[in-house]
Amino acid sequence: MSTKIPVSFIIVIGFMLFALFFGAGNLIFPPMLGQMSGENVWIANAGFLATGVGLPLLAITAFVFSGKGDLQSLASRVHPLFGLVFTTVLYLAIGPFFAIPRSGNVSFEIGVKPFLSDHTGPIPLIIFTIIFFSIACLLSLNPTKIIDVVGKFLTPIKLTFIALLVVGAIVHPVGKFQPPAEGYSSQVFFKGFQEGYLTLDALVAFVFGIIIVNALKEKGATTKKQLMIVCGKATAIAAILLILIYTALSYMGASSVEKLGHLENGAEVLAGVSSYYFGSYGSILLGVMITVACLTTSVGLITACSSFFHQLFPKMSYKKIAIFLSVFSTLVANIGLTQLIKVSTPVLMTMYSVAISLIFLTFLHSVFKGKAEVYQGSLLFTFIISLFDGLNAAGINIDMINTFFDQFLPMHNVGLGWLLPSIIGGLGGYVLSLLRKKEHPNPSKTRLNK
Repeated sequence: MSTKIPVSFIIVIGFMLFALFFGAGNLIFPPMLGQMSGENVWIANAGFLATGVGLPLLAITAFVFSGKGDLQSLASRVHPLFGLVFTTVLYLAIGPFFAIPRSGNVSFEIGVKPFLSDHTGPIPLIIFTIIFFSIACLLSLNPTKIIDVVGKFLTPIKLTFIALLVVGAIVHPVGKFQPPAEGYSSQVFFKGFQEGYLTLDALVAFVFGIIIVNALKEKGATTKKQLMIVCGKATAIAAILLILIYTALSYMGASSVEKLGHLENGAEVLAGVSSYYFGSYGSILLGVMITVACLTTSVGLITACSSFFHQLFPKMSYKKIAIFLSVFSTLVANIGLTQLIKVSTPVLMTMYSVAISLIFLTFLHSVFKGKAEVYQGSLLFTFIISLFDGLNAAGINIDMINTFFDQFLPMHNVGLGWLLPSIIGGLGGYVLSLLRKKEHPNPSKTRLNK
């Protein structure tokens, strides 16, 4: 029998979801979006919220709705091999390839770079990332309650300081909105939509879903209906908080261009605005908070990824994997934050389309009776189209293919060309499953008919 979940616990889960998604790395994207979109900031921000807030929370709801215990089990509905590959690639994306190195980059850009001259070269970043990831590795090898305490203590302070920046930007704006930069004068909503991919949150949401389900079950929720209701309320709380903060940060970025000019990335925007309002002391405080927050995030990601890969390769110890991930993340981080974002964009363009399709197929699972052919057809077509979107994002343009897609695929020019093929692939898979059923009828039913 299910136990009624207290309202206070639902609120706690909502705030926990907010804290999980609002990592230090996510601070950098809304300000940069605001800078680039300028006078079109509200439309661009709406697109960003769709993928930066809507999709992650929808992914968590889909995971709860599926009733599965982990991501690999959910993805294996397509095929066991797909489940293994998709889960592995996802952990690599939220781990050593993008999210972990990004935490070191953001710390450096906000906490150290503002105090260096413009011609210091790569040495400071190398030294900083070695120290940063050495500490993260040591903490990952010896997990203690210190990380939890630091996280719980730091988050309110970080939010308070960001709130002060935002209030300052609203009451005394740095400057007026400027005309949008190149690429943000048309189809602005969809530009913001694709920028939301960079948060990685829709991918990591599948992992967070496990935490939410376990927490609710420990509190006494047993039925799927109760899990869905409580999850819906908690995600609504998280969504409201995320929407308010992301929108405020976008506004702050848009109002900063007149005085600060166009900067390279969102970390520089945050550092610049902080220095504008609070001087060097404000920059130091922001830098320390962001660095510790990123360190906490890194420890969590190294721990999660090391645990996953240890389960995948039991002969390799958790300790060796954690050390390897830390060293690898150090190397990747030294390509720089701006370059890391450029490199990650093509991969995320491909992965996100597949993840979005998987989310909606999960909700429709009972409609098509969980037929594997539907999953396979839909995701295959989605992957093919999104693969070319990823190549375009990487600057590898195949004109013949792009021209064909532009002519025959609705919304291809805004990065959603995979949508119609995904539906067609799913319908084709369903028809194929019916044909296979006719060719191979259920033997038990055949004997009964005889």
